[in-house]
Amino acid sequence: MSSQPLSSLRDREILLGVTGGIAAYKAADLCSKCAQAGARVTVVMSAAAEQFVTATTFAALSGRPVVTDLFAEKAYPRGAHIELAERADVFVVAPATARFLAQAALGLADDLLATLTLCHTGPFLVAPAMNTDMWEKPAVQRNLAQLQSDGATIINPGSGWLSCGRIGVGRMAEPAEILGHLEQACAGLAGRTR
Repeated sequence: MSSQPLSSLRDREILLGVTGGIAAYKAADLCSKCAQAGARVTVVMSAAAEQFVTATTFAALSGRPVVTDLFAEKAYPRGAHIELAERADVFVVAPATARFLAQAALGLADDLLATLTLCHTGPFLVAPAMNTDMWEKPAVQRNLAQLQSDGATIINPGSGWLSCGRIGVGRMAEPAEILGHLEQACAGLAGRTR
């Protein structure tokens, strides 16, 4: 039997937000890695994310229902945005599209994921993914700077082949790298329980 140290993710509540980009397929791997490390994962998907990966995939990997509706009253009588935010130790959005970055930076609460950014008080991690031209736009960089100023941890995208057929910056960080950031965030919560 191996004597590997326990992951700082064990028994932690991870809220994984998935937005609509081709990198959503990597979020499935991230979800699986978190579950394998002993975390309890709840996935919240934007409507656009459901165009790339099904909720069924994330439900199977997390062992929990996927939440997509701000008004899921039956499952969350006080509101999904309140109950999920209170339950989560760490909130990570991967991939985070340019649209989501703008919503979060401006505090627009027009869907469940954006509303969760206003309700969650613990560590907030963002792993952007988009086309290079979008990534380099001043508006996107301003939104990233605002989120970082507000306390978010930005997990910068890498450079490489993009789905648009170009090579450049915009590839979402690999799930193993994001997992490392999650472990670091959870280690910072040592002794804190919800």
